[in-house]
Amino acid sequence: MFNILEKRFALTRKGAKDFAKGVFFTTLLNIALMLPAIYIFLFLANYLRPILNPSTIIINGLWYYILLGLIFMIIMWIIARFQYRSTFTTVYDESANRRISLAEKLRKLPLAFFGEKNLSDLTSTIMDDSTELEHTFSHAVPQLFASIISMVLIGTGLFFYNWQLSLALFWVVPLAAAVLLISKKLLHKEFQINYQDKRNVSEQIQEGLDTIQEIKSYNREDTYMNELNQSLNIYEKQLIKGELLAGGLVNSSQSLLKLGLVSVIIVGVQLLSSGTINLFMYLIFLVIATGIYNPINEVFNNLAALFYLDIRINRMNEMEALPIQQGKSDFKPKNYDIVFDNVSFSYETGKHVLQNVSFTAKQGEVTALVGPSGGGKSTSAKLAARFWDIQKGKILLGTQDISQIEPETLLQNYSVVFQDVVLFNSSVIDNIRIGRKDATDEEIIRVSKMAQCDEFISKMPKAYNTVIGENGETLSGGERQRISIARALLKDAPIVLLDEATASLDVENETKIQAGISELVRNKTVLIIAHRMRTVANADKIVVLKNGKVKEIGNPETLKQQNGVFAKMVERQMGKGNLKETQLTI
Repeated sequence: MFNILEKRFALTRKGAKDFAKGVFFTTLLNIALMLPAIYIFLFLANYLRPILNPSTIIINGLWYYILLGLIFMIIMWIIARFQYRSTFTTVYDESANRRISLAEKLRKLPLAFFGEKNLSDLTSTIMDDSTELEHTFSHAVPQLFASIISMVLIGTGLFFYNWQLSLALFWVVPLAAAVLLISKKLLHKEFQINYQDKRNVSEQIQEGLDTIQEIKSYNREDTYMNELNQSLNIYEKQLIKGELLAGGLVNSSQSLLKLGLVSVIIVGVQLLSSGTINLFMYLIFLVIATGIYNPINEVFNNLAALFYLDIRINRMNEMEALPIQQGKSDFKPKNYDIVFDNVSFSYETGKHVLQNVSFTAKQGEVTALVGPSGGGKSTSAKLAARFWDIQKGKILLGTQDISQIEPETLLQNYSVVFQDVVLFNSSVIDNIRIGRKDATDEEIIRVSKMAQCDEFISKMPKAYNTVIGENGETLSGGERQRISIARALLKDAPIVLLDEATASLDVENETKIQAGISELVRNKTVLIIAHRMRTVANADKIVVLKNGKVKEIGNPETLKQQNGVFAKMVERQMGKGNLKETQLTI
């Protein structure tokens, strides 16, 4: 049963067990809510029967019923407390676990997944979908199951008591449920459209925030706002349409339920007039009829959430089913040579980015990847760290296939500096400490000086404790890049990936920072990507990539003499002068 609940409702094993407990205690509560009717039954049996039949006497006094009422209240309170804890409290815990589970899942997915998904889409899944599931599972789903169970139990007992009045009381329940079940497909379609429209609005807002600079630069504010208003109008109209449809169906079903009370009155009067039942039994069924439908009405009121449930659960199950990157965590390479062996890779089926790429980046050497834009340089560097998994060939690190190594274990051996630096809304020292969380302040200051950061950090209001804003918004591009290099220096990993590491620096700062980079790459396996030819002038090996294929391999002087792709790139950037005349030290 627990396996079925886990799969059907995207629950953990603990969540499935808590859900079963919630249904059990909610069922008990629904039954306990009939205690007032039982109380009235006992009271009337004691005080009303002597009036109807003078030969009977009153058995229990007033204090007996006061005490009995208190006992019933205590029983209801205890059950309600357990019901609250088993539905609301445990559901909140399950919601927290669900968010953590999704975050863990995202952490283990290849970067290819994030390239295909919008940030707002992922955020909505983790936050909005989880919140809606939390609300539904605390207010509707356990109540639905409990209502069905309690209605069956109570109904069975009442049918044995008097089948005519019971039939009059319950005939409306399957009819009201049928109205909702028949319309479920229609509602599901409307909610699916509504769900997608909501996502479209979220994505458009996220896109506007991400590209606000471009929108302002090209005077596109009015165009953007008009498009956003159109999307909001579409979402609003679809939302109103869905709410009206759901509301109309819910009210129709609840109206049908109210016919049950009318049926009990009419049938009861006929049975009473014919002498089949007495006034006492008639009054009891009238009392029951006023409260028996309350659990069902509560479920009907959450109809939209219930029918929305499948859409969100399918989304959760879809993410949980995504293949993750796995591998062994025990990794001790013989060396840190990186070998590309006939590697082919594509982001999309049929669109190759790399085709049969083969080269070796040896430990203790600087291997530079150069070539025209779109040739596959950055992709190769990211594949070397297993940010994606390749479709063909092998990438070896120390003779071991990296596809067999757990990504987090693998990345412990890499220091990475990308062109697009990511910083956090925290202090400078915390951003650098990401390189090694147990680093001391003195070690951080040392690498900051090596990366030419100390000078501008010291001028900040709180120096290293200055908060730099979201993604380092208070810093220049060059300052952000230098903090990224300081972070890599602090990690001091045996493999270094530099993807346009000095692209955001002017010539003067680029020259200064080369000392830090020289320290970073010493005696390590270095894979560097650069468009500036002077940046790779001192590389031990250059691999020229064009259109996803290796065109040339060799040292700078050899390739220049071949008058191939590399030589033409040097000539375009530096004229016919000697490459060594303007080189920087790596």
